Amino acid sequence: MTSPTVATQPGLDDLGTPLREVTFCVVDLETTGTSTTDAITEIGAVKVRGDQTLGEFATLINPCMHIPARIQALTGITDRMVAYSPTLPAVLPTFLQFVTPCVLVTHNARFDVGFLRRACVDLGYEWPGMMVVDTVGLARKVLLRDEVPNVKLHTLAAHFRTTVTPGHRALSDARSTVNVLHELLGRAGGLGVTTLEDLKEIEHRVPAKRRAKSSWASELPTEPGVYAFYAQRPGESRQVLYVGKSVNVARRVRSYFTASENRTYIDEMVRVATGVEATVCATDLEAEVRELRMIAAHSPHYNRRSKHQDRLCWVKLTTETWPRLSITYAVGDDQARYLGPFSSRVTAKEVCQVIHDAYPIRQCTQSMGPHASPTGCVLAELGRCLAPCLPDADHAAHQKLVLGIKQAWNHDVRPLLGIVGSHLRPLAAEQRYEQAAQITSRLELLTAAIRRWHRLVAVGRCPQIVAVRRSTVPSRPGWQINIIRHGRLAAAGFARAGSSVRQVAAHVLATAETVLPSPHDLPSASVEEAERVIAFLTSPGVRLLEIDGEWSMPLGAGIGEQDLPRWTLSPLPVAPPGDLNEVLPGSLPDAGQQEISTSIRRPRPS
Repeated sequence: MTSPTVATQPGLDDLGTPLREVTFCVVDLETTGTSTTDAITEIGAVKVRGDQTLGEFATLINPCMHIPARIQALTGITDRMVAYSPTLPAVLPTFLQFVTPCVLVTHNARFDVGFLRRACVDLGYEWPGMMVVDTVGLARKVLLRDEVPNVKLHTLAAHFRTTVTPGHRALSDARSTVNVLHELLGRAGGLGVTTLEDLKEIEHRVPAKRRAKSSWASELPTEPGVYAFYAQRPGESRQVLYVGKSVNVARRVRSYFTASENRTYIDEMVRVATGVEATVCATDLEAEVRELRMIAAHSPHYNRRSKHQDRLCWVKLTTETWPRLSITYAVGDDQARYLGPFSSRVTAKEVCQVIHDAYPIRQCTQSMGPHASPTGCVLAELGRCLAPCLPDADHAAHQKLVLGIKQAWNHDVRPLLGIVGSHLRPLAAEQRYEQAAQITSRLELLTAAIRRWHRLVAVGRCPQIVAVRRSTVPSRPGWQINIIRHGRLAAAGFARAGSSVRQVAAHVLATAETVLPSPHDLPSASVEEAERVIAFLTSPGVRLLEIDGEWSMPLGAGIGEQDLPRWTLSPLPVAPPGDLNEVLPGSLPDAGQQEISTSIRRPRPS
């Protein structure tokens, strides 16, 4: 069941800047030639917005060099004409002030902008960095090949019958380019180009079929949520291709149809897709969790992490008479002790190795029956195993080692670190640094695994946590409310500015999913979802409105005593009772205007 979508007025950031509101500055240059050693002889510029001319800029420039005869014949600009004209250092500051902060338009931007950039570099001015529109590239995109033989300015002016004829003089050519620009924008409107953002994309090499699908984004919400691209052929069921999340769904989906999206597999996905659908989420955490659950449910072909994610594995301390360490891919309800999860079996083996270095329990997998082996293995001869296979094996000593491992996993890892640290000192004294570095790396993996395990167990043991955080979106003031039960997101809601946070939270609680605890203290959710929940709970600005249970970690579990995060020292404080009872400032005081996510609900009784 989807969350209710609240209609909102999209902002300019979502719709883009309409072209009629954009100020363009059309520029043309005349030069002594086309090489990088030539100089500018004339600048002409026309500033326009819509069909209104806002200003013009025109001046001859003394290039401080001879103008070739062929250039004089082409442009009509002679050495005598520019002899008493200002030089470029005197003109450039005024020109830069005139064009900033407009959208710069030129016909053949590589030529004109190249000269202007070099001038800024030579004279020590910073290039303004405005957006540049090249009418040459724009004409190639919107005009058919059989309409015009080429895209020269004279050809386009004749084709559109402009009111100003270009004549190789800067100002007249700029005025003619203004007419050509307006005609080209009119043609581009038929291709869906109505905003400055659309104009940016049409100049890039975005296929027309891909760009045409950008209209899908106009029907999507501009709020936080998840979206799914899908393909559905006649007579076939819908196939989810790609799932994502965003704080602004419409804006994020629109980006898939632009040149900024250059991932090959995403380009293929957009070509295959026949539509996109979205679901509004009350909180950022709900969007993250929904994305994870949808990926797990549909296994979309183009979600890389769903296709190539590593299988999680765990290190298990068995419950045999002579316990040992084992690597498994699932946590079972067998009263054994577990540690993890690990992203790969190789990492789990490294952790097992450092534990065996500190506590030499048995590593073999053979059964320890009544008939003992007459000789021990190589590990026993090296003193790295107590050899329970021998007739005189000391079971009590082995159990003491097992107890040390349990202590390190469950309460305090520092004794284990001390034992392994005593092994590192001789290696350092003997300058066996590579071996010492390997052991240090294994210790880091072990402490990270213990810390990760305890973070998961701590949140999994809490029957309920009601956590709130103030919205960071200026256009959507209020409080995000998340109901977490045994590490699983059970419900989410949003209290708008002007409503009581506690009152909204009570409504959200009434719709929350019933979550039963897992049999092994881990969260009743996937590891990835639980870690997203933990990341939210430990993020700045989160306040606990209510907590059932004790959310805490052992003092020395997986971390050095000198570097303990504050939240591990004791249970997290709960927000004072009166802290969130006040009505937040705003214009929505009644409960009827509160948003509550009903997508994660308690099952109805049959």
